[in-house]
Amino acid sequence: MLQRSFAYVVVVACTSAATLPIAHAQTRATLELFTSQGCSSCPTADRLLGEFATDPSLVTITLPIDYWDYLGWKDTLADPRNTARQRGYSKVRGDREVYTPQMVVNGSHHVLGSDKSAIEHMITKSRLNQAVLSVPVTLSVAGGRLSIAVGEHGDLPAEVWVVGLANAVTVAIKRGENKGKTITYHNVARSWLKLDAASGKSLSVPLQDINAEGVNSAAVIVQGGTVERPGPVLGAAVAALP
Repeated sequence: MLQRSFAYVVVVACTSAATLPIAHAQTRATLELFTSQGCSSCPTADRLLGEFATDPSLVTITLPIDYWDYLGWKDTLADPRNTARQRGYSKVRGDREVYTPQMVVNGSHHVLGSDKSAIEHMITKSRLNQAVLSVPVTLSVAGGRLSIAVGEHGDLPAEVWVVGLANAVTVAIKRGENKGKTITYHNVARSWLKLDAASGKSLSVPLQDINAEGVNSAAVIVQGGTVERPGPVLGAAVAALP
């Protein structure tokens, strides 16, 4: 069944792979799926996120939360930072809507993570905000470093994050509501690194700073607001790592 609780923030994004240097498709949406291995309603959303992840115009990320761990199975990928991020979104919206599976679209709208038509509708709705994805972000990888160019975003308060992603993680669940199921999670957030958010700036990050178990790509997201009160996603891109 649909599972609800209360959670809080960090910033993110991800999706398809890239070469060195990287040519990006124009990003039309960032999709963040809050999910749990202990949620019986989540596998459908997890599969759908995998489908969206094949679209180069989408930046997708899986954010496993930890507030269902008491239900008989401790999520092996859960991160309290994901739970915090979800609650932060709820705080900004003022709706107290924290549940799984929940999809947050472009940092500004949420919808049931297994409802494909609703997600596509929210992508269109979120783009009515002209600030959404208005900041170009380009990436390249060479010499053991990730180079990032962030376009101008004026005086808008924003944060820039690099997220290490594991493109596919398969988990055999032995207890709880999904007992006996083997589920593959796509673009799972495994590490976080906050950067200087100065507008129109080039940045360089050692790959070792974002390395973590299973990480094979890196997402960069520029997001309005703060870690505690995240706003619309202003720009996002992703790169494959060697």
